[in-house]
Amino acid sequence: MDKFTRFFAILLAVLSFAPLMVRADAAPSVSASCAVLIDASSGRVLFGKNENERRGMASTTKIMTAIVALENSELDKLVTVAPAAVGVEGSSVYLYAGEEVTMETLLYALMLQSANDAAAAIAYDIAGGIESFAEMMNDKARELGLSDTHFMNPHGLDDENHYTTALELAKIAAYALENDTFAEIVATEKKVIPLHNSSASRLLVNHNRLLRSYEDIIGVKTGFTKKCGRTLVSAAERDGVRLICVTLNDGDDWRDHRALLDWGFSLYERETLARAGELSYEIPVCGGEADSVAVSNADACDAVLPREHGPVSVRVELPRFVYAGIEKGDRIGTAYFLSDGQEIGSVPLYAEESVCSAPKEKTFWQKVFPFAG
Repeated sequence: MDKFTRFFAILLAVLSFAPLMVRADAAPSVSASCAVLIDASSGRVLFGKNENERRGMASTTKIMTAIVALENSELDKLVTVAPAAVGVEGSSVYLYAGEEVTMETLLYALMLQSANDAAAAIAYDIAGGIESFAEMMNDKARELGLSDTHFMNPHGLDDENHYTTALELAKIAAYALENDTFAEIVATEKKVIPLHNSSASRLLVNHNRLLRSYEDIIGVKTGFTKKCGRTLVSAAERDGVRLICVTLNDGDDWRDHRALLDWGFSLYERETLARAGELSYEIPVCGGEADSVAVSNADACDAVLPREHGPVSVRVELPRFVYAGIEKGDRIGTAYFLSDGQEIGSVPLYAEESVCSAPKEKTFWQKVFPFAG
């Protein structure tokens, strides 16, 4: 075989193999019917697969249950377990009617053990029943601007009118993680809780296996019913980047979440766009004791960006001048940050000092008769 024949043989082999080659930055394939990966700070979708399709969510429902409870009750509140909350189908911590437990205990049972009886006990205590508590959950969904999420219960047992989307479930998780108590609970691997009026205790082990197998995981919740399949919401944080991953009906969810999170972290980074006070501008003042006022950003601004992004530019919107009577801290304008043709962040610009109006020049008669009325 001469060198030209050998060259074309090698070229043909490479071309035949090319369709199997995957770019290093290509998103991994996932087994889920629906999946999404978002940047928690901005809500930007980094990966999506049928992310807007309505599906059942199983026990990932309890993310909303927990945040509604946290916003409408106190951790140390003593809850008397309602008879109707006992013996609920599915996962349980075996509460009994009349038992007294704190709301905090119920929340740990809810999020670590995925206890349906704890979910029901929370609902009866806060809202007096399952339906009324579900309406509180729906009110919260509407408050968050969610249009494809609807709850019928606090535990996630199957109901055709109980649904969400991967994207909206990710948004719920992002909101919930802003609550420090919620974040602490879902990041807990093990917890001993008192039961039976403190005459007994139980060790809860978080069902979220990623807490023990993926270093950067900070939560949040597993779920399963035969109808919904396996559902999983995970959140991870690395070098200032917080990602949230959701899969619905996924038989290989642990692998899929690790793959998607690794992919997301490999492509995105958090970049500081401006430190507090870094942007400073002088604005002319009309009729003031000073001719100008300094304005600057009191807050820092950062953003999660692709690692290979274009240059970042700043567009500042400020008036050409302002009138006197400005108070320190008044908002005067805004600085917008842009990259690759998109707005990636913004910060308000505030007056650094007050500027009073200059005293009016006295008239001739005021000078001649200074004590005249």
